[in-house]
Amino acid sequence: MSEGITPSSGNVFADIGLPYPEEALAKSQLAYRIATIIKARGLSPEAAANLLGTSQSKISLIKTGQLGGITIDRLMRFLTALDEEVEIIVRHRQGPFALHVALG
Repeated sequence: MSEGITPSSGNVFADIGLPYPEEALAKSQLAYRIATIIKARGLSPEAAANLLGTSQSKISLIKTGQLGGITIDRLMRFLTALDEEVEIIVRHRQGPFALHVALG
């Protein structure tokens, strides 16, 4: 018996049928960047929490990808607190309109 292989859409959250997969992917990418910076700087959970103005339990949730109660806005604020520049780009799918916002 052979199993078929289904190519990924590029969004694992969409592939497994989760609701709002684009939001889940964006949150996971932002959280991954935060966790990577915390690790690269050698910050303890306590130091990271103090720097970001949050609790150590939130840091743990971010590091483990448990992002249900954390908003994209909050993740972006954490990134700016870590001296990262966050850009938001909005484009119309069928036209030339584009909006670019930089935070940090």
